[in-house]
Amino acid sequence: MEVSFFHKGLVDCNQGKERKMAIAQENLEKQWENIQPQLLDEYGEGTYTSWIKPLTFVDMENGCFRLAAPTSFMRDWVKNNYATRMQALLQGKNDNSFKLDIIVAREQSAQETFSPASALDAPDIGSNLDPRFTFDNFVVGKPNELAHAAALKVAESETVAFNPLFLYGGVGLGKTHLMHAIAWQIKKCHPKRRVIYLSAEKFMYQFVRALRFKDTVSFKEQFRSVDVLMIDDVQFIGGKESTQEEFFHTFNALVDQNRQIIISADKSPSDLEGMEERLKSRLGWGLVADIHPTTYELRLGILQAKSEQIGVIIPQKVLEFLAYKISSNVRELEGALTRVVAHSTLVGREITLDTTHDVLRDLLRANDRRVTIDEIQKKVAEYYSIRLSDMHSPRRARTVARPRQVAMYLTKILTTRSLPEIGRKFGGRDHTTVLHAVKKIEELMGEDKTICEDIELLRRTLET
Repeated sequence: MEVSFFHKGLVDCNQGKERKMAIAQENLEKQWENIQPQLLDEYGEGTYTSWIKPLTFVDMENGCFRLAAPTSFMRDWVKNNYATRMQALLQGKNDNSFKLDIIVAREQSAQETFSPASALDAPDIGSNLDPRFTFDNFVVGKPNELAHAAALKVAESETVAFNPLFLYGGVGLGKTHLMHAIAWQIKKCHPKRRVIYLSAEKFMYQFVRALRFKDTVSFKEQFRSVDVLMIDDVQFIGGKESTQEEFFHTFNALVDQNRQIIISADKSPSDLEGMEERLKSRLGWGLVADIHPTTYELRLGILQAKSEQIGVIIPQKVLEFLAYKISSNVRELEGALTRVVAHSTLVGREITLDTTHDVLRDLLRANDRRVTIDEIQKKVAEYYSIRLSDMHSPRRARTVARPRQVAMYLTKILTTRSLPEIGRKFGGRDHTTVLHAVKKIEELMGEDKTICEDIELLRRTLET
């Protein structure tokens, strides 16, 4: 009895903490609503309606008050023009200091949603699906081919293929795209299946609401009677013990009924922080598929597909430049392309390397580090698809010699190394060979537009 009482006390304590968290979130949302009239008064109806009214409150996490904008262009415009004032007004409503951040929300097309409202009788639970996030629009490469194949298999299979399917990877690598694609494909191939797709955060809030209104029976019935349960960003429930307890039992109930579970997270099951060991074990039962960081080729393919999708012709050199420079994640890569296209459309300027550099100056701002000869050789070898060892080899074939001369030229203009030093780094060549290479490339740049563009692209890539 003492052990049971002690356990009950812990559960009640955790439930109390999570109730307080949900109430705190509601209070923060009210703070955002309370400054709306002042923003309307200060900026006028036109500006308010166009740029501020579409923003929605997301959450407050790690000292960051987050709002969501429908598009990346709107996010950037608000950040540059209104964010400072909004933060000042919000700060006046809050006792604690914080940072205001604006992210891009998942867009909703024609108010079409895929939720229990359309899949089963549970109108309070669900999440919008982005109509752009389908398998047709997912660019496949080596970093994501396993995750893509597994996701497609699960979506189209008549039976449970892997249980659960666990997709994980860093921010902006395509996890949410695949989750949405699975849901759309299930809706297409198996329209009668009952599906719930929502974030782990929303799962927790629904559970907390059920506790508050003493309606946990309905909550359990809703989640344990579906054919497919899809939970995005499961790492959110790390440290939330009572939510994990409920999720654990929901997981077991669905597996026992041979119902499909699909999970996404930013880390593998074994690396999830604040997660109970028994739950980590369950999450790793099926197929765990990692989405690796993108390669240059995959990023270029994504940009080409995106430009075709939006119907804008973008110079290949610009796409290559973006693919080289923005390697952190796909979300930022697509956002950069959107900014470039929006600037061209609104201002009426042609899209070139120069305009791209100007528009994305904040993303491409040069850092203080010095470019090394090794970096130059590696970038040039990758660009011309030759082996790095060819930079030092005695081979004189033009397919090798010309890229080597380009690398020597870039080394001369981007570093402070002397000609003899450069020669030694290129296979022990004489300083006169380096001088000849530099003069040859300078000559070709005056005659050949392609060489000139190649040099400019490589220089910008290495400098910024």
